[in-house]
Amino acid sequence: MATLVKTKKGHWKATIRKVGWPTSSKTFRTKRDAEDWARNTEDEMVRGVYLKRGSSSRITLSDAFDRYEREVSPGKSDGTRYRERWRIAPLKEKLGDYSLAAITPDLVAAYRDERLEAGKSKSTVRLELVLLGHLFNVAIREWGLGLAYNPVTNVRKPSPGKGRDRRLDADEEKKLLEVVDAHTNPMLGWAVRLALLTGMRQGEILSLRKKQVDLERRVVRLDDTKNGDSRVVPLSREAVAVFQTALDHPMRKSVRTQLVFFGEPGKDKRRRPYQINKVWAEAVKRAGLEDLRFHDLRHEAVSRFVEAGLADQQVAAISGHKSMQMLKRYTHLRGEDLVAQLDRALS
Repeated sequence: MATLVKTKKGHWKATIRKVGWPTSSKTFRTKRDAEDWARNTEDEMVRGVYLKRGSSSRITLSDAFDRYEREVSPGKSDGTRYRERWRIAPLKEKLGDYSLAAITPDLVAAYRDERLEAGKSKSTVRLELVLLGHLFNVAIREWGLGLAYNPVTNVRKPSPGKGRDRRLDADEEKKLLEVVDAHTNPMLGWAVRLALLTGMRQGEILSLRKKQVDLERRVVRLDDTKNGDSRVVPLSREAVAVFQTALDHPMRKSVRTQLVFFGEPGKDKRRRPYQINKVWAEAVKRAGLEDLRFHDLRHEAVSRFVEAGLADQQVAAISGHKSMQMLKRYTHLRGEDLVAQLDRALS
């Protein structure tokens, strides 16, 4: 049986001591609420489904994400951690003040609908919900916070949607390169060119260290990629020239860092990878280009590899795609570029 004690403030504290279970207690404004809680809790203990929910009622989603970033995120790649910070921000803003126990499927569904109505893409919202779901899984399985279930599990997630097919025509590429080359920091132009020439992801380019770039053998070694596999990216002569310019640039003489693309030192005096998102958005706007993302440069590069006559397996080895189906999503061929190849094949 539970013990009920009236506190000095006039509230009622219910305490349950049952063999095989940790002592549980909770304070209520009325005796009836205390009795109801004690009866329900003892019933859960008898049926073997009791969960101590105190921790999940006290920790907010914002605090939980802070712990997630301290304990879980460090095991992920630099690029993944960077992307997760952008996904965590809106979740904290909208749901951060709720305790984990207070977050319900209808609250998650309302968040989903609000984000979609605000114009966020289906893929963006889907990935935010996936991250939120993983946080709850960690809280349940590893942190022991007493959550009865994951509120994200049964919430309908937006479909990934069609793969993008944005390509750069010659005139657009000329405008873009003119703008990025005119930027005060030459790293912007180098990064854009390497994306077009190598098909590497933004995170892979910006996290490169000098030891990974072998200009004599004309390769770049990527040890920590998005899909978890390492790969070797071959470099064209033009790509080698870009790397050579970047590594020999006079501004490196006074900078101590192994990063090829580096930013200003932080408060801890450490230099981190060059932050490109803001200057990229400004460059695209200045060039008068619509709906062009940095990742579209990877699409463009992979499509050009195929149009140049490389076999699918060769392209996949360069780009790092694990399956031909995934490679197909990233490859968008222009019919006019295949006319010459068709003539050669049929002649």
